[in-house]
Amino acid sequence: MESLLTTPFLTALLAGSLAAGLPLLLAGLGEQMSEKAGVLNIGLEGMMLLGAYCGFLGAWSSGSLWLGFLCGMLGGLALALPMMLLCVWLGLNQIVVGIALTLSAEGLTALLHHVQFSQSYPRLPRVDTLPLPLLSEIPVLGTALFDRHPLVYLAILAVPLLAWLYRSSLLGLNLQAAGDRPAALDAAGISVIATRSLAVLFTGAMAGLGGAYLATVGAGLFVPFMTSGAGFIAIVLAMLGRGRPLWVLLGALLFGLCLSLTTALQVAGLRVPTDLVQMLPFAAVMLLLLFFGRRAALPAALTRPYRRGER
Repeated sequence: MESLLTTPFLTALLAGSLAAGLPLLLAGLGEQMSEKAGVLNIGLEGMMLLGAYCGFLGAWSSGSLWLGFLCGMLGGLALALPMMLLCVWLGLNQIVVGIALTLSAEGLTALLHHVQFSQSYPRLPRVDTLPLPLLSEIPVLGTALFDRHPLVYLAILAVPLLAWLYRSSLLGLNLQAAGDRPAALDAAGISVIATRSLAVLFTGAMAGLGGAYLATVGAGLFVPFMTSGAGFIAIVLAMLGRGRPLWVLLGALLFGLCLSLTTALQVAGLRVPTDLVQMLPFAAVMLLLLFFGRRAALPAALTRPYRRGER
């Protein structure tokens, strides 16, 4: 038990929590905007997976991690486009379309990986970090939290930025109206379709970026189905966040903590079955839904297509 209180264990636990939680944070922030506008993006898992593949391929081919992030965002956008067309423009069932997109992305990325990398399994080199002056020298916390890749800091800065956007900007009000009272937004002369389309595209880009971070910074390689349900966890985070980006951040860190326990326990020298530890994130999802799911205030028009003139 004393091995759980050592500096290596605590540092590994905190660092792993942030590394595992960041893809959830990026995808959860994107999904939160989509849900605010009234679109439940079940295809988030597929967008993360396609973003992971495109991000790894872009970084491996070009040697630039930032170009890999851009490719990951484009991969997420590529899957968000049919979601926008089928669900927002044509008004088809969001859940059915989202599941179909996720299954399509899983099959496509597995096939592409088999054709390109099944014999070689290339890896990316170790990623350089950006230590923050003074903060990175704090014992335990410094190395774990303040000596990370710059994208980590940008993702955390996005939390207050999105909180301000939702509360104090016209776009935030439009997103809220598109999810709660789309007819009123339409009556005010603002396109519900355009507002929801923007939200879905933002979600795709953020989910793709989260997947790209997972493949390039987190793992350094791409393997089929590597998201392992992260997109569905991000959907839960967005729902339980009740429109507050800070809650998505806290939830992502909590699930990241559960995901990082496997590595941290190995550092501590404890022999705990890996399968048991990997159950923790999903057990945490069920507990959070049990205690907080009933209080989650979802938009009134969530999953409902909008057609002008219909009631």
